[in-house]
Amino acid sequence: MENCIFCKIAKGEIPSNFVYEDDKICAFKDINPVAPVHVLIIPKTHIASAMELNDDNSGIVAHIFACAGKIAKIMGVDESGFRIVNNCGKDGGQTVGHLHFHLIGGKELLWP
Repeated sequence: MENCIFCKIAKGEIPSNFVYEDDKICAFKDINPVAPVHVLIIPKTHIASAMELNDDNSGIVAHIFACAGKIAKIMGVDESGFRIVNNCGKDGGQTVGHLHFHLIGGKELLWP
């Protein structure tokens, strides 16, 4: 997508310090963190939201979760614990129209 900020980050058009990258995904620190560790994990291919996942592209979610432990270890929260969150749609809190997961940790995360 031409105007998608996350696509631009994944392509290197907008500078970002990746904490993890491979051929399918990249992960970088959230600019508005809600915890000491707050990383966004995005597919390099544009998928607008979880509502666009299908049999052809859903493998990216498995790959993201397979890499989440590596990213947690890099960020130092693999032993203390972390949360992985996906917001879907406006009422779900999704603010960027590109599938992404928040890896959040570094403090005790209470549920509302």
